[in-house]
Amino acid sequence: MSYKLNKPYTENERADFIVTYNHNQGLLIEETENAIYALEAWEKLEDDEVIDNTEEYQQKLAEQEAERIAMLNLTGADVERGIYKAKGMDFDDIIAYLEAQPLSDEGKPVIDIKALKIELKANNFYRGNPYVQQIGQLLGFTDEQLNAFFETGDYTALLAQNEIAEGVV
Repeated sequence: MSYKLNKPYTENERADFIVTYNHNQGLLIEETENAIYALEAWEKLEDDEVIDNTEEYQQKLAEQEAERIAMLNLTGADVERGIYKAKGMDFDDIIAYLEAQPLSDEGKPVIDIKALKIELKANNFYRGNPYVQQIGQLLGFTDEQLNAFFETGDYTALLAQNEIAEGVV
């Protein structure tokens, strides 16, 4: 719910408005030639009219969350250990598994194995790295499992829920 203080107003009224709605309630302050407004995060101001911008706001939040998740990172050792504990495979096993896969219709491997070998030497693995996504999918991990693993560093996030319930952990 937005709030509005029409002009003319005194400097004290302006300051009180900002303290009340921005400092105390966290609303966004916008000032026009006609008034000063305190807006919720999902509201926007167009020609001195407050407009509900919920859909665009939610899209912006989703984009920010996707960017945050893409920047989550773990060390190479954390990733290799997590995969080993969840699937019993280390990086060498993953390379061997990929090398044993049939070639695509174009006669190429599913993943550029030489480039992957370089990536596997990295000190840090970022969730947004396409190789993390590709290997995760090949190993049967869902996006949610990978996100949770990179969020917490806990390999049990990579286990299927039935494995956790059966005490495979």
